[in-house]
Amino acid sequence: MLVAEDNDINALLTRSLLTRLGHRPEVTPDGAAAIESWQAAQQAGTPYDLILMDVHMPGIDGLEAARRIRSAEAEDGHSRTPIIALTANAFDEDRDACLDAGMDGFLVKPLERERLVEALASLPGKASIAA
Repeated sequence: MLVAEDNDINALLTRSLLTRLGHRPEVTPDGAAAIESWQAAQQAGTPYDLILMDVHMPGIDGLEAARRIRSAEAEDGHSRTPIIALTANAFDEDRDACLDAGMDGFLVKPLERERLVEALASLPGKASIAA
């Protein structure tokens, strides 16, 4: 599981929640690093089962990173990696922008354990990643 989060406190919270749920998350600080990690995992034959992507990060933001991952999946024939947006903005237009960028879900920060568990369980064919 990959977590793209530029805020150290949010990254620590997310890593802690996921670890307590039995996952081994890898954390990257921005969209460019998330794309690189995703590509490396694909090339190694160990693709991520999920990406939690902060929407607002320096450089390449989460929306653009999701677009680039979706483009690479289509171009290279990779299976679709679920991407869930992480954002402090809960407006309809924010949710729509995430879905338009190819994200599969939307979680509002600060991240709550119950919401995270629900989001993990709701992913199609990914019930095994929910603890």
